[in-house]
Amino acid sequence: MTKLSVNINKIAVLRNSRGGDLPDVVAAAQNAERFGAQGITVHPRPDERHIRYSDVYDIKRLIATELNIEGNPTPKFLDMVFDVTPEQVTLVPDAPNAITSNSGWNVRAHQGFLTTVVAALKGKGIRTSIFINPDPAMASCAARCGADRIELYTEAYAAHYINGAEAALAPYLATAQEALRCGLGINAGHDLNLENLKYFADNIPGLLEVSIGHALISDAIYLGLENTIQLYLRCLKGPGAEL
Repeated sequence: MTKLSVNINKIAVLRNSRGGDLPDVVAAAQNAERFGAQGITVHPRPDERHIRYSDVYDIKRLIATELNIEGNPTPKFLDMVFDVTPEQVTLVPDAPNAITSNSGWNVRAHQGFLTTVVAALKGKGIRTSIFINPDPAMASCAARCGADRIELYTEAYAAHYINGAEAALAPYLATAQEALRCGLGINAGHDLNLENLKYFADNIPGLLEVSIGHALISDAIYLGLENTIQLYLRCLKGPGAEL
């Protein structure tokens, strides 16, 4: 079964809109874990406009499940990651002013840099994933960088799913097949939701983990966090599973 990692950045956005500690992002991470999430994802950005660097330390200390830290590997980010030593780091090429992740790496163009970063992370025992667009060539390059996994940027799949699921999935399937050929694990994330997740999970071979935040937290407003996490987990149970 594909693992569900819950991204709690949007909890931090709500907290930061008023100051203080309501809602409590650490409690949200603990509750997501208690309700069945197999991982917690955070994406601290340089301006700390949602998840703060201090949150990352607090969450790592108080959860038992896997922590996945996403981000652009700036010196400050890497210093924090080396100190926290999460189970996984996902390298994302975000510009400082990006509202949200909007592209995967051009791994070929940044291969030297990414190879150095991956080696440093793996030297600390941290599993490393590179965020890529659906392109088999980028998967091959990620393997040459020494990465353990790729994370497929699924915004295009989500945008085109309503017009034809099979066509929307096709470039992701080709990329996943190349990743498996290269010995890479496969993660995915961005705009996956209760409508499009099951088809994606059922048809991408070797899918190990999905990271979902915005849609899941939005659904939780109406459905409750525990119920929402269970609904997402149900989508990941495999072909033929009842929803």
